[in-house]
Amino acid sequence: MFTGDFALLELLETHRWPVPGLCSASLLSRTLIARERIALAMTQTVLFQAFAGHKYISLESFRKSGETVKTPVWFAEAGLNTPAPLLYVYTTGDSGKAKRIRNNQRVRITPCDIRGKLLGDCVEARAEILRAEAATQGMRALDRKYAPWKKLLDLFALVRKRERIVLALRPE
Repeated sequence: MFTGDFALLELLETHRWPVPGLCSASLLSRTLIARERIALAMTQTVLFQAFAGHKYISLESFRKSGETVKTPVWFAEAGLNTPAPLLYVYTTGDSGKAKRIRNNQRVRITPCDIRGKLLGDCVEARAEILRAEAATQGMRALDRKYAPWKKLLDLFALVRKRERIVLALRPE
């Protein structure tokens, strides 16, 4: 909440409505809720902007026992300067991380190097397995960022006939 909001809330509690010169209580309530949503969206955007310029993230998923497993993965950013930032991650459908995410969508992500050495702060996120057009859009974003190496991995995946999936990571 913003500083002036507390004074307005106090006024709401101590006066009968309508107070001359002020808006209705419901309008004030909606305004406060809108401000909170904007502040949350701005915070999420700032958190995900920390990944810009990095090549790898450590994707920390959770086993059924609650134990965490960290995996360095490639990722592509989408909408980092919007209220709904998004990161795309590519993996095979039968991988351990895919199985863990199907069981529990809660993940932690941290910028890292190729070996998984953490380079920043952890961010809580929610992972979703994408389908159809959304998955194609994620693959294109990953192709742009990691060309030509991503194309080579796609070729190997086709030869081995392994299902490929795209994960969307959203701030929690």
